[in-house]
Amino acid sequence: MKKILLTSAAFAVLAGAAFADGHGMVVRMGTEGAYPPYNYLDDNGEVAGFERDLGDELCARAELTCEWVTNDWDSIIPNLVSGNYDTIIAGMSITAERDEVIDFTQNYTQPDPSAYLAMDGMDVDLMGGVIAAQANTIQAAFIADSGATLLEFATPEETIAAVRNGEADAVLADRAYLQPIADSDAELALIGQNVMIGGGVGMGLRESDTELKEKFDAAIQSMKDDGSLNALIAQWEIGEPF
Repeated sequence: MKKILLTSAAFAVLAGAAFADGHGMVVRMGTEGAYPPYNYLDDNGEVAGFERDLGDELCARAELTCEWVTNDWDSIIPNLVSGNYDTIIAGMSITAERDEVIDFTQNYTQPDPSAYLAMDGMDVDLMGGVIAAQANTIQAAFIADSGATLLEFATPEETIAAVRNGEADAVLADRAYLQPIADSDAELALIGQNVMIGGGVGMGLRESDTELKEKFDAAIQSMKDDGSLNALIAQWEIGEPF
């Protein structure tokens, strides 16, 4: 066990040195690939969306060689910590609870409005009904504290299915995710008021990867400064600009 721990520690030191000079190591960008418009898989099975465009530009500005890795949402933080990839760039809101386990860059989106989606014409008790959410999200935590009955699912698609088949009265998720679904299906509609949760979306990194965090922080700031981040936000209709 001591040998394993020493080997892991040595790897972390070597990784940090490689990240510091930007050479010699591929940075693996972990995402879900199932949450458009933030991230999804295109017809060729490649990661696409707002965060693919953003991540590629951040890697270019930081002079890093990056590759994309997909991972299920419910294990996305544990697999970052265990070293299966080096970042999380997956529509993850910055929260105090998550910040106890991993580190975050500065936010690259403003706090995004969450919204409720239900069957059109349904009278839903949002504070006392059965509300679906993707597990381990800020929306799930909000529902659990609201007095409503929380029904959690592993994927966002399953939350929509739960509303369609009557398991849930409504689903709470990012408005940017729900709006296109409501627009394309006359049987579904957004209801109630927007809910503002979290501190915006940032990249998650291991707490030991301080040099890598600094590189991505600087790249995000440069995109804020020159307006290119706001242009991407507008292009993908993510939310409010900076």
